[in-house]
Amino acid sequence: MENPRHLMSPLDFSVEEIDALMALASDIEAHPDKYSHACEGKKLATLFYEPSTRTRLSFEAAMLNLGGKVLGFPSGDVSSASKGESVADTIRVISCFADIAAMRHPKEGAPMVAAKFSKIPVINAGDGGHQHPTQTLLDLFTIKKLRGSLSDMTIGFCGDLKFGRTVHSLINALARYTGIKVVLISPDELRVPDYIREDVLEHNHIPYEEVTKLEDVIGKLDILYMTRVQRERFFNEEDYLRMKDFYILDNAKMALAKPDMYVLHPLPRVNEISVEVDSDPRAKYFEQVQNGVYIRMALILTLLNIHVS
Repeated sequence: MENPRHLMSPLDFSVEEIDALMALASDIEAHPDKYSHACEGKKLATLFYEPSTRTRLSFEAAMLNLGGKVLGFPSGDVSSASKGESVADTIRVISCFADIAAMRHPKEGAPMVAAKFSKIPVINAGDGGHQHPTQTLLDLFTIKKLRGSLSDMTIGFCGDLKFGRTVHSLINALARYTGIKVVLISPDELRVPDYIREDVLEHNHIPYEEVTKLEDVIGKLDILYMTRVQRERFFNEEDYLRMKDFYILDNAKMALAKPDMYVLHPLPRVNEISVEVDSDPRAKYFEQVQNGVYIRMALILTLLNIHVS
């Protein structure tokens, strides 16, 4: 493949290309049989330098559903990285074996280095606290399916907004749509970084507010995007204990929300969404996981330039 196309950030695709990707994912969901041999003879390499359950298995399921094969490693210590091999050398070698690669790496920018040296398309499957573009694509796809549009909505992000790469990626992607309002719900220690506030929200004239308590704002949200608040992010135990209950979504808080306010979560959850909420028809986080397979199937086909008529 000459000059393969890569996906490093959700902004690598234009709004029109993301629309086309979502249309393809919808068609795959509706007609899985039509695509079941589309990648016959093709191989996906999953290069996971840090452990992952959902993302790695979702990529593998996507390729297998397309009739392709999968090879790779589940963590850096079982690859030649443990012998000191560079990312650049690893991808040169993998380019000889596979047709497309998905890479997760603890170092920000590592997939970008791989893309520079690769002869095959590279998908960033998460690099440090930086980007997680396929999670963003499946989040966009889920919101569009639920609401029919990605414009004109109020979305609340709740929990760890400082370190949450899924939050940063999604805010960046939504900044390109019209009529978006953002509510940031977090403790002071875990507020969204300045660059998201200044370079994304303010720069794009997106109205936003920052609050501490979820119940103060849940009634005005169309989408609530929950994340984990991790104990280790706090300087002391008292602050954590004081804050943690603000960020547990339960039936009492759901009762304050609109009847068509949907709850998303990139998973894994710990205790920030009570299991009692799972049976609420507005809880869509497991559907979100399923959508990830369709969007990754669509992405593999797009980057390999395979068209199914």
